[in-house]
Amino acid sequence: MRVLLIDDHPLFAQGLTFLLAELAPDVGCATARSVREALAQPGPFDLVLLDFNLPGVTGLEALAEVRAHFDEVPTVLLSGEEKPDVIRAAIDGGAMGYVPKSSTPAVLLAALRLVLAGGCYLPAQLLAGLWPESAAAPAPELGALPTAQGRTAWAERLALTERQLAVLQRAIQGKSNKVIARETNLAEGTVKAHLSTAFRVLGARNRTEAVFRAAQLGMNVGER
Repeated sequence: MRVLLIDDHPLFAQGLTFLLAELAPDVGCATARSVREALAQPGPFDLVLLDFNLPGVTGLEALAEVRAHFDEVPTVLLSGEEKPDVIRAAIDGGAMGYVPKSSTPAVLLAALRLVLAGGCYLPAQLLAGLWPESAAAPAPELGALPTAQGRTAWAERLALTERQLAVLQRAIQGKSNKVIARETNLAEGTVKAHLSTAFRVLGARNRTEAVFRAAQLGMNVGER
């Protein structure tokens, strides 16, 4: 497994590199101090960790550049910023995780394992601040999406077709409509229609809220 770490603080990056060795016995870590350096790194990568506070660029600008270049690789943001509107924008920009730098090593490793398994990580203490009206929603006991049985169970539970669920799954993984259309052999207009239906069923207004609702319901969206 290969991880790309983008952070301009050498001491923090070195410490994180040692910690990442606990993710898997064969993990390899490439480091870059800027987005420009990162884009020049030879891939492929299985995970990108991005400092949200790089000099000379906003966090969302850096995220957009990274997502455009590594469009099928999950990106997790590491940040000292914990404002709900910033987290909303980051998830809407395609990040599959947002980990405060105040987190413990155990929390960070758990978050990365969740993302590598196909999930999306949001700090538990911040969820109520993001969507307080939904904080108490129950999580149904259903199978994970990667299995045929799990997909069927979720489709029936949400009253979606399996094709609509497949489109939703990829959207939650941070994939663009263009990529989803290519992977599912659908027209982009059809992808948009399926997403509109799925968002309505989830009670979500956009991808950001769909990611939250999926995490809240306990959906594991599986391999990318």
